Amino acid sequence: MTGADLKLNIEEIDLPSACVKTIICAHVLEHVDDRKALLELYRILAPGGVAVLSVPIVEGWDVTYEVPTITDPQARLMHYGQDDHVRFYGRDFRDRVKEAGFELSEFTAEGPEVVEFGLMRGDKVFLGRKPPPG
Repeated sequence: MTGADLKLNIEEIDLPSACVKTIICAHVLEHVDDRKALLELYRILAPGGVAVLSVPIVEGWDVTYEVPTITDPQARLMHYGQDDHVRFYGRDFRDRVKEAGFELSEFTAEGPEVVEFGLMRGDKVFLGRKPPPG
């Protein structure tokens, strides 16, 4: 990526704890070790802050589809729809987010919000909140 002011490893974010109020993580977690990344996002989020998360998700699947031995880009394309994905999420994505400590809410893109926010109809947007102290 060129032109970025700051490049960070989402699995080991080189920022102090509780230093940001808002995080937007759009279609990143399916490319990385999501459990490490979610813990890091939670760590750097200030109490009361929110992480806006979006991932490819199949609501009809109970569990996320991931096979760690699939490393070949062509095989990943066949299994995950993109050669750089390492999983396709099922409904258990919510559990992964909560395991990192987040309180979770979500919304499904429909109606005027689809146009306003440039989403696809039916897209899920997840809001992970770090509870405020006390």
